Amino acid sequence: MILAGCTALPELNDRESSQALTTSHTSDTPLGKTIKPLAQEHPGDSGIYLLSDPHEAFAVRTLLADAAQKTLDVQYYIWRNDLTGTLMMDSLRAAADRGVRVRVLLDDSAGVGFDEVLATLDAHDNIEVRLFNPLAIRFPRWLNYIVDFQRVNRRMHNKSFTVDSQATIIGGRNIGDEYFAATTDFQFSDLDVIAVGPVVGDVASDFDAYWNSESAYPVSLLIPSAQPEALTKLKQDAITTKANPQAREFITAMHDSNLITELINGNINLEWAPTRMISDDPGKVLDLATPDRTVAAQLEQILGEPESHIELVSSYFVPTRSGTRILTELAERGVSIRILTNSLSATDVAAVHAGYAKRRRPLLQAGIELYEMRANPDGPSRRHLRSSGSGRHARFRTWRWGLAGVPSGSGPFRGASTSLHAKTLSIDDRQIFVGSFNFDPRSAELNTELGFIIDSPPLSKLLTRTFMDEVPRTSYQVHLDKDGELYWTTRTNGDTVRFDTEPEASLWRRVWVGMLSTLPIEWML
Repeated sequence: MILAGCTALPELNDRESSQALTTSHTSDTPLGKTIKPLAQEHPGDSGIYLLSDPHEAFAVRTLLADAAQKTLDVQYYIWRNDLTGTLMMDSLRAAADRGVRVRVLLDDSAGVGFDEVLATLDAHDNIEVRLFNPLAIRFPRWLNYIVDFQRVNRRMHNKSFTVDSQATIIGGRNIGDEYFAATTDFQFSDLDVIAVGPVVGDVASDFDAYWNSESAYPVSLLIPSAQPEALTKLKQDAITTKANPQAREFITAMHDSNLITELINGNINLEWAPTRMISDDPGKVLDLATPDRTVAAQLEQILGEPESHIELVSSYFVPTRSGTRILTELAERGVSIRILTNSLSATDVAAVHAGYAKRRRPLLQAGIELYEMRANPDGPSRRHLRSSGSGRHARFRTWRWGLAGVPSGSGPFRGASTSLHAKTLSIDDRQIFVGSFNFDPRSAELNTELGFIIDSPPLSKLLTRTFMDEVPRTSYQVHLDKDGELYWTTRTNGDTVRFDTEPEASLWRRVWVGMLSTLPIEWML
């Protein structure tokens, strides 16, 4: 009873509301002066640029913050207190020093050891930090999941980075070393988009809805105020971090990236297309959203019935019984379906793989193609090879999607274990979805999500070509043999390598996933 009493959140009676500036109020900024004439040349369309390279994804966010003149609205599920998180946070602090209004809205589920930093930022005159659906017990945080599980199990999974209401970045990446290839042990392969044009106003309005919602709490109500000298120390910590040899690659990436300069100069090669933002009502975490205000419902409504083929990329793919039935019915109608998710060795959440694994057989029996991304950048190890052949390792190649339309180049992973984190969907070479929405029950029912549906045949065809050319080289394809047993194949230097058990996964990991698949936890995955 004492613990339950500690989970009461403070009143929001004195919290001030605020709104994003309209594009008319920021048209005199460097971004505004460039984007306005470009948008006028493409009335009703938004300009889209895909970001798959992790170093460029970091550099573009930082350089956009450097270009901000009036506002920065930042919304993330995870913000790590690590190398890239520190550098990115310092870019927000520097913008605020220039007089930019900075609003930071973070989910509170993964901020271990971050309270002091957030309180310090919030102490800046031009920065306000809010936590979404916060944990009332600050330490130990895990107690919240015991005494207030129903509420804290629902999280804000949205990601957006909006500058002067003129340009925004949305997609799958959180802020942390593993999302920007700053680690040598584990990294995510991910996808974001930069957008300019009318859809940016939609993202800005959506940020306001979350910022002013019943679940957004100023950190000043939850965390003790920072000491007066804390801001000076925060700035000095960033200077020390920048002097770290590990930071050189990111400082270099910022200096080498011409993307924002090209954007400001109007020279960037954008894909202009009708683009619709879809987002969950922030009331979803309080179980107050109507069914039609969810991302899942909006995806179904806008994309309609596929006619020819679907390419789906989802790091955490849990189709459930009903989803499996829908996909099977589509396949039976002649719709070609190809799905890429993580292999057991690549996933960072074994329980999610358990929810997916038990649905593989009916999906394969319906003729759906399943691919599972490899964790090992150099391909399968020699001890797992079964087929004859040279056994030479194929170099890992990440799908770097450029607007030229061809995946190219080896990735920057340098031997790290790689896990798929992108979430994208292509329909009939006409529409593509990019966002934070995983095709699983958690995204559909529990978390809030954000994404774009882009009516662009070139971008949609790009994903199709990636499945044709690149995915078979970086993943395992799952098959059924004549006895209904699963096996996996992958290509290595022209050879086909076969596995009769989950590739590169230990016996203990396979047994553990098998046990999890029997538990009634699918609704949480």
